[in-house]
Amino acid sequence: MRRRALVLRALGLGDALTAVAALRGLRRLLPEHEIVLAGPEDVGGWLADLRVVDRVLPIAGLSTALAWSGPAPEVAVNLHGRGPESHRRLQTLRPHRMIGFANGAAGFSCGPAWPGGLHEVDRWCFLMRSSGVACSPQDLRLPVRTRPSARPYVLIHPGASAAARRWPVHRWHAVVRAITRHTEVRVTGTWGERRLGRDVTQGLRGAHDLCGRLDVSGLAAQVAGATAVLSTDTGIAHLATALGTPSVTLFGPTSPVRWGPSIDTARHLVLWREDVPTLADPHAICIDPRLDAVGVPEVLQALGQVTRRPSSRAAVSS
Repeated sequence: MRRRALVLRALGLGDALTAVAALRGLRRLLPEHEIVLAGPEDVGGWLADLRVVDRVLPIAGLSTALAWSGPAPEVAVNLHGRGPESHRRLQTLRPHRMIGFANGAAGFSCGPAWPGGLHEVDRWCFLMRSSGVACSPQDLRLPVRTRPSARPYVLIHPGASAAARRWPVHRWHAVVRAITRHTEVRVTGTWGERRLGRDVTQGLRGAHDLCGRLDVSGLAAQVAGATAVLSTDTGIAHLATALGTPSVTLFGPTSPVRWGPSIDTARHLVLWREDVPTLADPHAICIDPRLDAVGVPEVLQALGQVTRRPSSRAAVSS
């Protein structure tokens, strides 16, 4: 039976994408192992289709136990967090070896100390390098292919899971209205964001609402085929980075130093009003002041910048 390595990253699309470089590093470290990702079924299944991992063990967050069967994992890898809860989830399976950051509360001292202040991608690359394998943000790129669109389009993703990261609907509508004067716009979002999609595209010819109609693979294809992607700090921004699609990302309250694009930064612009006081609460029930300070003209100007630049896509790794 093939030896198995279990990786915990029970988070959403953006979080999964920031761990892709580390997953590729793990593949180099354990080339003979089956890499099993414990995470959301849709995102994990898509990464398995791309051969970043071999299969997915579905789990949503840490509130449920890992439905692991058979012998204990040869290796368990915590790419979820610093612990202790995420460490303990893996320790219950009694793996032969565990890779993660040291955590006294979980009784785990075999890893490096948690490196505060690093970019999310760099943090997990650091963990892999501490395990003795080469790993860098350049491993983020994904090999998604798509048929060229008959008409160029800009992809806009106006939603976000937290109110602190939701830019006002009327501003998105103004952005879409300005763009559709010369370019098609496609708006994406989840099933629960269908009303948002309707509000953003209402009354605008050349604006197409795709909210609730795409799975992860379909969303990736739309991003790969777009002229540019506009969004706040959410999963689709990381998807644009991984696929090399020019993007403009509106940040607040979280700093782009921690969660912004980590490769091809000339292709990806961030709008971040560091001069404005912030609530510094990503789970706040109202928009963060730094995000609220971003205006429609800034977004349109940034879009013009990324679409005027040479748009040759970087080579992707398989």
